[in-house]
Amino acid sequence: MFETLKNVFRVKEMRRKLLFVLWMIFVIRIGSQLPVPGVDTDFFKDWFAQNSGDAFNFFDAFTGGSFTQMSIFALNITPYITSSIIMQLLTIAIPALEEMHRDGEEGRKKITAITRYVTVGLALFESTAMAIGFGRQGLIPDMDFLKGAVVVVCLTAGSAMLMWIGERITEKGVGNGISIVLTVNIVSRIPSDIALLYENFIKGKTIAKGLLAGAIIAAIILVIVVFVLVLNGAERRIPIQYSKKMVGRKMMGGQSASIPLKVNTAGVIPVIFASSIMSVPTIIAQLMHKGNGTGIGSEILRGLSSNNWCNPNQLQYSWGLIVYIVLCVFFAYFYTSITFNPLEVADNIKKQGGFIPGIRPGKPTSDYLTKILNYIIFIGVVGLMIVAIIPFFFNGVFGANVSFGGTSIIIIVGVILETVKQIESQLLVRNYKGFLNN
Repeated sequence: MFETLKNVFRVKEMRRKLLFVLWMIFVIRIGSQLPVPGVDTDFFKDWFAQNSGDAFNFFDAFTGGSFTQMSIFALNITPYITSSIIMQLLTIAIPALEEMHRDGEEGRKKITAITRYVTVGLALFESTAMAIGFGRQGLIPDMDFLKGAVVVVCLTAGSAMLMWIGERITEKGVGNGISIVLTVNIVSRIPSDIALLYENFIKGKTIAKGLLAGAIIAAIILVIVVFVLVLNGAERRIPIQYSKKMVGRKMMGGQSASIPLKVNTAGVIPVIFASSIMSVPTIIAQLMHKGNGTGIGSEILRGLSSNNWCNPNQLQYSWGLIVYIVLCVFFAYFYTSITFNPLEVADNIKKQGGFIPGIRPGKPTSDYLTKILNYIIFIGVVGLMIVAIIPFFFNGVFGANVSFGGTSIIIIVGVILETVKQIESQLLVRNYKGFLNN
């Protein structure tokens, strides 16, 4: 990895791309500090400290603190992520969109354009809900139509701008722009989380106890990162043998290949889906200034908040963790089922004259792939749950209360690995071009 970074700075083109990415990151962080006009940010922070809980902390971690500061990037790229997920699901359900997806580059451009419109629509809806919900509670001083419209326009424009920045990074920089924007926001919260860990577990203790606590914290983080690296890199290779056939006077085929199936097939999608669904009821209740009472509705909302999970003094609310695990398992299987079609893969193998050793072509191959896929999905989601639950455990038992957790670490590690791979591939292509030109 370090050798790759050295090579990047030696090559003018790659250096220019990397500097462009750094410039865009600087713009993102500046925008995250610019408050929306007409909003009392101090009062807003106080309100969050008293009422937000886990639901808004989930979004704030993904926005790099922009949400609690009510900056122009408060919505961040969450509308774009949501619209991308919606379009991916609709592509499976609506034949016209599925046909676009199969049309190649032109079809994908049309789907991308529709995704942008859906993003702006979602940003407009979310910003309107925030303006109305917060305005009714006095978080926007002297709330009127004009001030509300300014807040809606600023938040919607900020989300659209981040979407544009992400696309420009993908086009002119290196790596996936949207993923990089999300990672930058998560990483920006790490210093404050480290400071919080220092305040809770190290400050005020003797040197020996402080060093021991720091070593334990560092070891836990290191173990999680290593586990995520193993989880991201693990895959099951399905061997494929292609039969020989006569083409003219030459014997063709006979090669061996393999289908790599990632153990963590769905990536971090199940965790994001599950967290989002469990956060929605709490967000709606808090925007409507409800959910702080003692009724059954308030009890349900407390159970949905991960702040109350694994807490020895409130074990009755840990049922929410069971619901969270069930949702993650469901979305892991569901997302994989719409992104990987064993029947289609089996048909393609058969058309190309290939077969899995010991398995007949056609439906037996499809059934075999489905069986293997279900097995590795289960292993992957168990590993994903281990990474996701460890921070919940330490937050509940020891009161760590940090914003970054298993989800954040998975995203950071995944994006870094993906970006490094893209840099390496671009350097490799450039070397091939230079060799051919010579």
